[in-house]
Amino acid sequence: MQSDPTLRLRVFDLNCWAIRYLSKRRQERVRLIGDMLHREDFDLVLLQEVWSEQDYSDLKVKLGGCYPFSHYFRSGVIGSGLCVFSRFPILDTLLYQYSLNGYPYMLQHGDWFCGKSVGLVIIKISGIIFNVYVTHLHAEYCREKDAYLPHRLVQAWELAQFIRHTSKAADVVLLGGDLNMHPEDVGIRLLRGWTGLQDAFAEATHFEGCEDGCTLVPNNCFTDKSELLPFPLGIRIDYILYKAISSFMVKCEELKTTTGAAPGMDIPFSDHEAVMATLHIQRQAQATGTTLGTAEPMLADVVTEAQTEVGMGLRAAQQQRYSSGRMAVLALLLLLLQATAALGALVGLDAGQPFPKLSFCLLGFLAIGILVLATGLHLFHTMEVKMLHGTEEQMRMVLRTLQERPSDG
Repeated sequence: MQSDPTLRLRVFDLNCWAIRYLSKRRQERVRLIGDMLHREDFDLVLLQEVWSEQDYSDLKVKLGGCYPFSHYFRSGVIGSGLCVFSRFPILDTLLYQYSLNGYPYMLQHGDWFCGKSVGLVIIKISGIIFNVYVTHLHAEYCREKDAYLPHRLVQAWELAQFIRHTSKAADVVLLGGDLNMHPEDVGIRLLRGWTGLQDAFAEATHFEGCEDGCTLVPNNCFTDKSELLPFPLGIRIDYILYKAISSFMVKCEELKTTTGAAPGMDIPFSDHEAVMATLHIQRQAQATGTTLGTAEPMLADVVTEAQTEVGMGLRAAQQQRYSSGRMAVLALLLLLLQATAALGALVGLDAGQPFPKLSFCLLGFLAIGILVLATGLHLFHTMEVKMLHGTEEQMRMVLRTLQERPSDG
């Protein structure tokens, strides 16, 4: 770091893929990450998928001398996996958990149990207030039939709104994380357009690393090669985004990614490549104010596209709510029929026939199980419908505002 009026800030971002009992060579890789961060002179470290608090504690002990300030964001059943290490004092923190995050019955994916969130840390460096955000959005899994696209768009929208409404007192905004979206995807365009954030890769004066800045590449030994078949170079889904507010200007001098195996090792740090940005922050003579990242007519098109996708998700959620509700009603009717039959047997209506207790009990337990499951699904999809409908309404309101602005002038 240099003194004001020009600050030089080095930012490191990595999805660590540190899932206890599931991630390959997790402890070894966490040690490698810690060793690398200890050698380098980053000012801010933003990590995702540090699911084990023990891993966070180990990193905190190892990095305490270099990064004396840190925070771990706790959320969901197994945690958000988000943490921040900083050379500078952390003044305040805040966590926002996204309202939609996949489905609890999709156990093979597990996003719902993670409590996907966005974490905010506020840092003051040489009199400049930095709002630093770290996040991890819902994974895509299948690009051709992306069942989670509406949820990820809701998350992108809530992330954009969270940044807009919490950064008004900041001088500089930084966002790092695994957004699970390609640069041209509607979610990224919505996030950048609505917040004014700039992409460090697109703005960097100098770049060094994987081709096209890809952070999920097929030559990584931990990646699923079949998922990357349509993308021979890989995909870019990890980002460092930034913008200046008030009287400051931010430029990305250099952006780097890691490229495969850690130095002297046969394995990489993670299944994702790390992103490292060197930013220059300079005070301007005249305040520039805050602006949207995209021209308003173009932003209106992006919001319209996102609203359409959210609307499609809303209709699918309504159908699932109807189906689960119907299943619950059928299970309840089956229980009532069984109760009627049992009552008839007890009063002697079928005295000549032996009462099949075992069959009735098994059928009763099955009906109760279906009723409980269907009722739970109905309640979940009811909440999903409300969240999607609320987001769609917000987007409709913003779209109306964007379309009316030109006529006001």
